[in-house]
Amino acid sequence: MSQTLEKWFAYKKRNLVEMQMMKKEVIQGFIDAVWGVIFPGFSGEIVDRSTYFELQMNHVKQNLTLLLHSIEQLKSVKLEVSAIVEEFIESLPSIDESLQMDLEAIFDGDPAADSKTEIILCYPGLFAIFIYRIAHELFRLGVPWLPRILSENAHSKTGIDIHPGASIGHHFFIDHGTGIVIGETTVIGNYVKIYQGVTLGALSLKDGQKLKGSKRHPTILDHVTIYSEASIFGGDTIIGPNVTIGSNAFITKSVPEHSVITGIDKKKNI
Repeated sequence: MSQTLEKWFAYKKRNLVEMQMMKKEVIQGFIDAVWGVIFPGFSGEIVDRSTYFELQMNHVKQNLTLLLHSIEQLKSVKLEVSAIVEEFIESLPSIDESLQMDLEAIFDGDPAADSKTEIILCYPGLFAIFIYRIAHELFRLGVPWLPRILSENAHSKTGIDIHPGASIGHHFFIDHGTGIVIGETTVIGNYVKIYQGVTLGALSLKDGQKLKGSKRHPTILDHVTIYSEASIFGGDTIIGPNVTIGSNAFITKSVPEHSVITGIDKKKNI
């Protein structure tokens, strides 16, 4: 074996030991534990009702602690692990409240749903929103990497790509969902309904890293419905309340409240 190959092999072995710390089973364990707290009985068997929540919360804490320590080593940073874990735990009632409102919005808005149980068991939109809400809280707490790891977990399973930095209000309804993209600086109000293939994106990324920290993605105000394959771009683009965006619309300018925008006739696109 050549000296170059030996150095390369030694380098790969060192990195392999480090990367083993960010284990998929720990990530999945964290997701399952939080899901079990928010939707009890839908993640593993309830053996003892009197201890169920304590056990689930312990699993949340343990898995999150392991993940944060892994990030510290991989990124060579020092995190206030205990404080972050406690703040995340304290945020769970608020996350739960938001998700229960999202669940209500999906049930009320979808005549195909027989029950909320069916939605919890079957609807990829609810799972994507669930992952977004816990990833967003970790993003808010300044945790590196993990929010994106979680969002990409949901993306790979559902085809729904929601950046954890986006701001999304309550009663959020994703219908079908496949192909939805919601960018980092998107702001979405309350009672918003989005169908498959919708993109809420940046108008241009030609300046790359120079755009970091700027408002690149649109703002969607309350009671907006955006139908399939519609694309809305730009940080200055504001979709007013009670607007309906039709399928295949391509929008780069603000839309006033109570408007109906269609995407069938390209002349009507904004």
